Amino acid sequence: MSLAQTDKYYLPQPSIWPIVGSIALLLMAVGGTMMMNHVDHGGWVLLAGTAVLLFMMFGWFGDVVRHSEAGHFNKQVDTSYRWSMGWFIFSEVMFFAAFFGALFYTRVLSVPWLADAETGTLLWEGFQATWPTAGPGLTEGVNALAGVSPHAFTPMGAWGIPAINTLLLLTSGVTLTWAHWGLKKNNRGQLIWGLVLTVLLGAVFLGLQVYEYIHAYQDLGLTLGAGVYGATFFMLTGFHGFHVLVGATMLTVMLFRSIAGHFTADHHFAFEAASWYWHFVDVVWVILFVVVYWLI
Repeated sequence: MSLAQTDKYYLPQPSIWPIVGSIALLLMAVGGTMMMNHVDHGGWVLLAGTAVLLFMMFGWFGDVVRHSEAGHFNKQVDTSYRWSMGWFIFSEVMFFAAFFGALFYTRVLSVPWLADAETGTLLWEGFQATWPTAGPGLTEGVNALAGVSPHAFTPMGAWGIPAINTLLLLTSGVTLTWAHWGLKKNNRGQLIWGLVLTVLLGAVFLGLQVYEYIHAYQDLGLTLGAGVYGATFFMLTGFHGFHVLVGATMLTVMLFRSIAGHFTADHHFAFEAASWYWHFVDVVWVILFVVVYWLI
């Protein structure tokens, strides 16, 4: 469907979905709190909240898709969606900037400060300003639980699975752009196959990251308990992996919509929004690969 030829800004009818979403978040918060405090059935409450949230997303997004396909949205609505997606991605940029900033502060500033002759006694004898470091978080008690010896872990190298995953994500950016070109040329086959390849590459990336985590815990002694290096490593790579999962889910929805015949060469912002998000995820990974894996 083309954009509606009207100057009136489309406003949908009042919806129950915000209330349903609020209930879902409440259930998830209560369930998570119950689990952390070892209250019975907390896991079931959390699971129920997750199920309600998925139901809300399916219903709410479905309403928006139906409104779009019915031709209710004009260029003003399209512009507002573009600004909204742009600000959302900006918020994600700030999210990762905070974690990269924490890594910079730890590696460049706090570790040298802690190794200073006047403050070195605050940690253990012989502590040096080297990276990666276990930091003060790696203690006898922590490692007794983790099953590794104090201060003993191996950092994750760059030229294995991380390098392969970098190639996968960069390739997925190419296949997604290829799919976009197909959409602009009204080549439905190119659009669909480009999306299929992109989603598959994202799935392989996630599978390899799971294997990498298993290898880190079982063979390298690299855990969340491995001090400041372990914490920053898993926070950055874990949150990025979550964003890859979200992006792959978005592209899967775009794939099903493309198979159903949605989108035209001049009306496909939903596809563009998912593409913006995926390319953002690609850029974050390249930065992450350099500062977390390569520049150890």
